[in-house]
Amino acid sequence: MATSATAAEKTFLGHPLGLYILFFAEMWERFSYYGMRALLIFYLTKHWLFSDGDASVIYGAYTSLVYITPVLGGWLADKYLGQRKATMFGAVVLTAGHFLMAFEGAGGQGDPTINIFWLALSFIIVGSGFLKGNISVIVGQLYPKTDVRRDGAYTIFYMGINLGSFIGVLIAGYLGERYGWSYGFGAAGVGMLLGLIVFVLGKPLLLGKGEAHNPALLKEKVVGVPREWLLYLAGLAAVGVLWVLIQLTSVVGWLLLIFGAALLGYIAYIAFTKLNRHERDRILVIIFLLVLQPVFWGLFEQAGASVNLYTDRYVDRMIFGWEVPATWFQSVNSAFIILLGPVFAWMWTSLGRRGVEPSTPAKFGLGIVGVGVGFLVLTYGATAMGLNVQTSMWLIVALYLLHTMGELSLSPVGLSAMNRLAPWHMAGLIMGGWFFATAGGNFVAGQISALAGAEGAEGGEAAKELYLQVWQTVGWGATAIGVAVLVVSPFVKKLMHLDTLKDDEMAGEPELAEPAAAGFNTAGETRH
Repeated sequence: MATSATAAEKTFLGHPLGLYILFFAEMWERFSYYGMRALLIFYLTKHWLFSDGDASVIYGAYTSLVYITPVLGGWLADKYLGQRKATMFGAVVLTAGHFLMAFEGAGGQGDPTINIFWLALSFIIVGSGFLKGNISVIVGQLYPKTDVRRDGAYTIFYMGINLGSFIGVLIAGYLGERYGWSYGFGAAGVGMLLGLIVFVLGKPLLLGKGEAHNPALLKEKVVGVPREWLLYLAGLAAVGVLWVLIQLTSVVGWLLLIFGAALLGYIAYIAFTKLNRHERDRILVIIFLLVLQPVFWGLFEQAGASVNLYTDRYVDRMIFGWEVPATWFQSVNSAFIILLGPVFAWMWTSLGRRGVEPSTPAKFGLGIVGVGVGFLVLTYGATAMGLNVQTSMWLIVALYLLHTMGELSLSPVGLSAMNRLAPWHMAGLIMGGWFFATAGGNFVAGQISALAGAEGAEGGEAAKELYLQVWQTVGWGATAIGVAVLVVSPFVKKLMHLDTLKDDEMAGEPELAEPAAAGFNTAGETRH
């Protein structure tokens, strides 16, 4: 670590100390989220007694809403709050939501306690909206846009996500399956509280990044209340809206379609009316990458839904006479990322210095191929073993290995690309768009899971065969799409105009908070 007295000069392993504050804060947030996620599909089917199909649709609606709300949270952070305050408020709301999950009641859909369950999900959705995209934006703000450490930094940050996920699944999953739902969800709440504490105490090491561009706007009173507090109250009011929406799962799909199209249209409108040619082309690349998101996440997120149910019912989980909890397989992906994350970070940086690193679009193609091939390996292996034989757990491990390699080729790289290619005044909006596209993938995941589990828990071999048939179909489809992306990637890379990409000279100037002052000149281009 550097010995300079100035915080701005302190680094660890070549990265600013602020990165590690964000690393640990996000680690504990992911501890809570993934610990709860590992239990959710079982909680819905075994405690609240939803059918496989209904539980999968609820799971998909919930996880998609978790990724929709960062669009609003990102916009509010860009315009008013700044990323740090938005992240802190989100952490507070998330902590409340995870502790509410510990109220389990007697079970069954007739139990009034189910309303507390819906309320808990609503708190988590709103809290995620304020935290998810904004904490990722702060990571990017710690580095100049042309800094070769950026992809490596996001991969390190991504390792924090998966370290929290790994520990959270093991602890919350085990407690929930073996001792009771309230113990598992309560552990998730403790993890989120620790994340909030780390973020608050680590504020000085963020070096002023993520603060509001115009603090005066937050102090202005609206109907007698400071605007900042009014925004927080609006966030809490949104919990009530989500409480209704999470129970109307069919509406969520239409909202995704309508608002997703509107968001892409708005981003394209800004690109063609407010930006210069190179910036416009970069926005088109962003839109291309966003459209690919549902393909990848629609398959990848089967992990918490159909793959979780399949593992519980059709996989031989015995090791030396002890049955491995089904939820623990949710930690395999995280374990592989912890092991392979440094390898991929080193590989991208090393190849980049040699000028032979695959482009961002090519990495996306590799990621989609990986998630498709993962399902093909599982389906062909399970079919070869026979429908009347329990599937080997090592096929599930192989699935997660291939999915992890795909994820490392796409997700941290995509986070970095959103922040790198977007104009600074659109950073929160674009990161929100990233999570909105991920939301589409999560909703698709719920629909695929519902289709795969249509035979239900008592379907026997017929139900198992349906799982394998659905996964084989989507596996081949994803593989074909990934190959197509690899073919067109050289053409997409040209639109990134990496030779003219430079650091934004205006980023971080506090007086440029209003959209009218966000760098647009009379010629419709941005100033640098």
